Amino acid sequence: MKLSLFAFFLCCALILFTGIFYYPKWNKPGSEATISWDASGYYMYLPAAFIYKDLKKIAFKDSILAKYQPTPDFQQAFLHSSGNYVMKYPAGQALMMLPFFTAAHLYAKYSASYPADGFSYPYQVAISLGMILIALIGVWFLRKILLEYFSDKVTTITLLIIVFACNYLNYAAIDVGMTHNSLFTLYCLLIFTTIQFYKQPSLIKASLIGCFVGWATLIRPTEIISILIPLLWGVFSVDEIKQRLTFFLKQFKYVIAATLFMIAFIFIQLLYWKWSSGEWVVYSYGEQGFSWLRPHLYRGMFSSNNGWLTYTPVMILFFIGLPFLYKNQKQLFGIVSLFSALFIYICFAWDIWWYGGSLGMRAMIQSYPILAVSIAALMDVLLKKKIYLQLIVAGFLLICTYYNFWLTHQAHRGGLYRAGEMTDAYLKAILFQYKVDGNVQFLLDNPEQFKGTPTASSEIYANNFDTETDEHATTLYAVSGKSLFLNKEKQSTPEYFFTLPEGKGNRLRVSATFRTEGKEWNTWRMAQFIVKFYKGNEMLKYNMVRVFRVLQDNETKRIYFDAKIPNDFDRVSVYCWNAESDKPLLMDDLKVLLFEP
Repeated sequence: MKLSLFAFFLCCALILFTGIFYYPKWNKPGSEATISWDASGYYMYLPAAFIYKDLKKIAFKDSILAKYQPTPDFQQAFLHSSGNYVMKYPAGQALMMLPFFTAAHLYAKYSASYPADGFSYPYQVAISLGMILIALIGVWFLRKILLEYFSDKVTTITLLIIVFACNYLNYAAIDVGMTHNSLFTLYCLLIFTTIQFYKQPSLIKASLIGCFVGWATLIRPTEIISILIPLLWGVFSVDEIKQRLTFFLKQFKYVIAATLFMIAFIFIQLLYWKWSSGEWVVYSYGEQGFSWLRPHLYRGMFSSNNGWLTYTPVMILFFIGLPFLYKNQKQLFGIVSLFSALFIYICFAWDIWWYGGSLGMRAMIQSYPILAVSIAALMDVLLKKKIYLQLIVAGFLLICTYYNFWLTHQAHRGGLYRAGEMTDAYLKAILFQYKVDGNVQFLLDNPEQFKGTPTASSEIYANNFDTETDEHATTLYAVSGKSLFLNKEKQSTPEYFFTLPEGKGNRLRVSATFRTEGKEWNTWRMAQFIVKFYKGNEMLKYNMVRVFRVLQDNETKRIYFDAKIPNDFDRVSVYCWNAESDKPLLMDDLKVLLFEP
């Protein structure tokens, strides 16, 4: 057995184990299920069209949200000016899911155990297993692509890097309903078919190329850049480009076939928009868009809030490999460098550059089949170098693999990874940890938390609220005497102002006792404990923590946070805001300490 074939089976085993045994999402409730969040938006076409026959009004949405809670509110479509609902996401992913949805629906329809409503257990299982199968197909064709240009040993190493050391694992095995797994496989199929087409052109291969480009575009419109792959694969010099143009002109039938099939896929979306809204093109992302002149390249690469290289550091090998690809395989360097540069630019030009709710920069995953070529070029050179260099890189790869496994665990079962909320201070505090003190969570809101016990501290403000008016305080369930209260109607406490003595410290520690009957789980609606620094009427700085990060159901808890004192201010305030939550909250015994770490 070839070593790369063994590596393929090892990759399959890891994906299957992770998706089926370690974290089967089809067993999870609500917004953690396979068909939830964005995945439920991609999928919504299928039950709307084939079960409820209601793609325009989506009248079934309220009952589905109430029963399965795939999202906190209805986010899968928006009400168009035509009076109809229009799906937020393109239809390509739904087309990928269609065979698995069909199998689940046939089973549920004749089952006495599950409702045939599009979201019950059989649908969750079928979509999960079906999309894992899509991932395995992608890995198989990535192996075949690499073997076209590199040795079996190089192919083996590169394959293991992509599956074991990258965030691709999460989207191939767990968050399979997202588009990135599907697009990864479509790119593999496109590249492999392109290679075979230029070996021996045929109308079938040209048509498949058009299908893969069109389908990728139907999943994510920006994937239209995949058309560069069949156009420029294997060319680098000006003479080679001229030869490629001459080939297209002489064999124009292939261009026509590919174009027609590409347009046919894209036309599916245009036809849906026209039918549902009366318009051929509908922009469904509201105010979200691209900053073409100011792409978020640095933050997209290195930010603790989902930076690509921060959470997939093994991809630094792609950049290191480019010079070796240029030196040894120029026919691949052209398309790999051009496509990857354009892909990175488009990816990080998106204003929501952190792509919320993801493990690492998920929008980069579909580019990995292209990026893998540069990594393979580096591995090819490395295998010819001295053993100590190989050992250094091997150590780096092992660390990256462990880091990827740790991140995947913490994103799901461990719970320390907080998608879309990560900060430098929090990542540093939890790195490679499996259990941390609950107050570490406050680093997600406030990076100025001091770890340790303050020395030479002095109390500069205290308030037990016993003299506060009944408008803001209550004796009902109070912690002691009177407590400030917040609820759906009462969203903010008064803002309590005080001044600081000079020269006695450079940080504040603000603390209070909180009591609740029910925890607020929505992060963005968690009550905020806030300190503000003012110069006159101008706010210079503020710090806050979300108290429900550590406050549980029916709990009374002392909560504190720290804030660095800015220069040139004249007063400070402390208060609590309920952040649009309807969860009742009591606050008592406010104290402020001035200290130096």
